[in-house]
Amino acid sequence: MPSSKPEHVSVVDFRDAFVATLQNLHGKSLAESTDQEKFIALAALTKEIISKNLIETRKQRAHDKPKQVYYLSIEYLLGRLLESNLVNLGIRDTCAEALSLVGIELNTLLAQEEDAGLGNGGLGRLAACYLDSMAALGLAGHGCGLRYRYGLFEQKIVGGYQHEYPDNWLKNRSYVWEYRRPEEKASVRFGGTVRVHTNGRTKFIHENYEHIWAVPYDVPVVGYKNEIVNTLRLWSAEVDISSHTCSIYGQDCNNVISYKHGAESLTDILYPDDSHYEGRVLRLKQQYFLVSASLQHIIHSFRLHHSKLSELPDKVAIHINDTHPALAIPELMRILIDDYSLDWEEAWSITVKTISYTNHTVLPEALEKWPVSMLEQLLPRIYMIIHEINERYCRDIWTKNPGDWDRVRSMAVIADGQVHMAHLAIAGSHSVNGVAKIHTEILKNSVMNNFYTHTPNKFSNVTNGITHRRWLLMANPLLAKLITDAIGPSWLDYPCDLTKLTPFAKDAAFLEDLAKVKLQNKLNLAKYIKHKYNVIVDTNSIFDSHIKRIHAYKRQCLNALHIMHLYNMLRENPNIKMTPRTFIFGGKAAPGYYKAKKTIKLITTLADKINKDKTINGKLKVLFLGNYNVSLAELIIPASDVSEQISTASREASGTGNMKFMMNGALTLGTMDGANIEISEAADADNIFIFGLSAEEVLNYYRHGGYNPWDVYNSDPRIKTVVDQLVNGFFPVDQNEFRTIHDALLYHGDEYFLLKDFSSYVSAQQQVGETYLSKSLWQQMCLLNIANSGWFAGDRTFSEYAAEIWHLDQPLPVWCQCQSQALH
Repeated sequence: MPSSKPEHVSVVDFRDAFVATLQNLHGKSLAESTDQEKFIALAALTKEIISKNLIETRKQRAHDKPKQVYYLSIEYLLGRLLESNLVNLGIRDTCAEALSLVGIELNTLLAQEEDAGLGNGGLGRLAACYLDSMAALGLAGHGCGLRYRYGLFEQKIVGGYQHEYPDNWLKNRSYVWEYRRPEEKASVRFGGTVRVHTNGRTKFIHENYEHIWAVPYDVPVVGYKNEIVNTLRLWSAEVDISSHTCSIYGQDCNNVISYKHGAESLTDILYPDDSHYEGRVLRLKQQYFLVSASLQHIIHSFRLHHSKLSELPDKVAIHINDTHPALAIPELMRILIDDYSLDWEEAWSITVKTISYTNHTVLPEALEKWPVSMLEQLLPRIYMIIHEINERYCRDIWTKNPGDWDRVRSMAVIADGQVHMAHLAIAGSHSVNGVAKIHTEILKNSVMNNFYTHTPNKFSNVTNGITHRRWLLMANPLLAKLITDAIGPSWLDYPCDLTKLTPFAKDAAFLEDLAKVKLQNKLNLAKYIKHKYNVIVDTNSIFDSHIKRIHAYKRQCLNALHIMHLYNMLRENPNIKMTPRTFIFGGKAAPGYYKAKKTIKLITTLADKINKDKTINGKLKVLFLGNYNVSLAELIIPASDVSEQISTASREASGTGNMKFMMNGALTLGTMDGANIEISEAADADNIFIFGLSAEEVLNYYRHGGYNPWDVYNSDPRIKTVVDQLVNGFFPVDQNEFRTIHDALLYHGDEYFLLKDFSSYVSAQQQVGETYLSKSLWQQMCLLNIANSGWFAGDRTFSEYAAEIWHLDQPLPVWCQCQSQALH
């Protein structure tokens, strides 16, 4: 077996170890084995190397006792891990060469891996990036999440409509990278009653509850060439039926087995449908299951090396990624008070000093609230603690603002029969951060202004980041090689060294090589599209990509209306001068989100109409690429020329797709929203395309009104035409198919200002087309985006969290020094 140190792994040793592992696992020769079996063998061999580093990392941490960070997130969008692990171990090239000796292409085996169904969108991808950076920086930390058996769903487009199918990513019953740790299981309690016992000291005794075992599965997170391995701990709901008697009370074994399956369904699906009561209850159970199991584990691990619970904030940082894990606050209070007999004041001080919170949204509908009655019934002890938190918090607000009942009501954790999870997260943490400069300012000045004025020192900004090792080194190897050949490999460890590329903006030969890399990536994507959808796309056209969760504020409909406008122009004059475009969409709509599903149907209907129209001479193509995931993003992003980041200004907290596209040399077409603003500052506003209302203008309309979409509709013939086409029989579907979209624009106020921004968007798209014709200028702009993208690497983001919020003590993270340092 090869050593865990990369420099000691020889090609021949690796080949021999691979063949032996394959034979031992499957009892087959190399010639008899399938590609899937070969993948499993290669993953097992890689995991064996990782295991040695994992053991050494744990041994070193037990000796050094550094402060540990636990990152709690309801989702992690990991993508495929085999190549990532090989790269981070420093053995990818060795592996590829070893496999070639036995006639195997490494890429063939990499393609066999399923994307782990543990996340959906930006929240989960961000969490995965942070785990990567944590390990790469050598920081002592862990992710905590849930082991979903079926993830969100597999999306299939049938007849232009989204259909959801189970994402059976665990069809082989286990995940090749995980370690099951049944000896570390935790009991999580639901329902029951709480009896208060007073005998000199008040005790709370939880009785008659249902308990479900949380069994941990650890996924190793490999640091980049540093032999550090952290873990992502995923909790699975499991029921031990060995103690259940089938015959008791007239039951038979089928009833016991049915109970087991029902209880274990707790961790079946990410984001259960919350359009009905049972789905809401299941979501709440999932959230508590995650935090209870994680907190029990955290305290147990702490107690192995430290005797005083008062030291917890000095040795442990617990971070909640959005409000889904906010129940960590009352759960930590429960453990400290009920299990370790601390008084309220000491427990509260420890809790607040230990927990920090990242807010990811300003959308009111996304700020979680739970009915009091549901919490009381499902989590009676937790609700008692939340009630006490609310009483004390409101009392503190009243003391500082006597007589201001409106302020107290607006900040209360419990109000109008609802528990407000964002309020709980703010009250119970020492740090609250936004994820882009503008997002944080909106939180402080608008959405959470009362909280900010109450405790201003809690609020800060940490702009999101992405892992450049996955999104550039692995997703775009041709570009990575071009960069390394030009400036050396230091950017892999210090991503802000990408600024060394800046002088090449005047190097015609380098820009030509950059264009060749982009063309090859476009050819790769075109090949996939031809194979999967039997559509031929022009690789000389602008690849314009809009890939993200389908949501009204992300404005896929605005993009579609513009495509309709371009199509109308071509129908009127097929010979009009127009830069050819290939519009690429991808993303999932939540199963219960009717309007988002209609948006998908609009895009697919538009694609079907345009792609079949031979009269427009192939100048337009539209694709909706189904079942968007990390692996598909890794194919689309390197091939894209234009990055659509067109959310309604003030609605998108940050975005991370915009950073991935920037790092791969796609030019941003976007509003001044989220991290687009910081991208424009880093790359210079002349190197991206900005349009639309500002955040201040949007917020002013929301506060004071004054916008009437009918005025825009009646004054711009282009808008009137495309809006009317939604319902006038232009599309070969029932005339009411897109009535919901039509009426939202005209009769329901155009909440996200599609019509208001339409003209500006059309102008920006025209500028895109004109600029693309100047190949040298376009490539210069692409290069300057790549050169200034290092500041958006997750290493910089995570080092800010580590130093400024968690105060991790060892080792000190490397700060990212770049020309954009002023962005701080």
